[in-house]
Amino acid sequence: MALPRLLVVTDRHGAARPLSATVGEAVAGGARFVWLRDRDLDRAARRELARELLDLVRPVGGRLVIGGDADLAAATGAQGVHVPGSAGIDGIRVARERLGSAALIGFSAHSVAEIAAAEAAGASYATLSPIFPTPSKPGYGPALGLEALRAASARRLPVFALGGIGADDAAACREAGAAGLAVMGGVMRGSDPRSAVARFVAALT
Repeated sequence: MALPRLLVVTDRHGAARPLSATVGEAVAGGARFVWLRDRDLDRAARRELARELLDLVRPVGGRLVIGGDADLAAATGAQGVHVPGSAGIDGIRVARERLGSAALIGFSAHSVAEIAAAEAAGASYATLSPIFPTPSKPGYGPALGLEALRAASARRLPVFALGGIGADDAAACREAGAAGLAVMGGVMRGSDPRSAVARFVAALT
């Protein structure tokens, strides 16, 4: 099944309102693919939040992936897990063994070589970041740019452009071959997540 072209990445610290409300507005705006990041929560709180977000995405046929916790994805019935780059490529194989062949297994890549390795390891999709300069990715060096995105997207693995992405960048990222956009600040930090998502969805259509 094809993935939605917009992946909304959560950030409750940056959100202007409670995260469930923010994601609810994003879903109302057309979001159908959500990555629960927020890894600093304790396990019980994160489990409860995952269930709240699943209640939002399921009625519209959306998908939720849990950042870095395959066990929590299995326990809550989420559609998959997003493996952080710090877990390494082996994290993809471990998640696949835990969740099975039907699960969505994403990976956070920061180079074209990591995209190739993620594809070989059996990932369902990957994010590539940072494509453009962004304050949320200060530890990953300079922006990779559209040429790196083009090279990564030449592979069969769906690649989502992440980092400093605005709705105005959708056409260029898609022209470079990206399967879609992964967006955090552009949705989480605004006062109107519904309208923000609607702009991204329109730009990607």
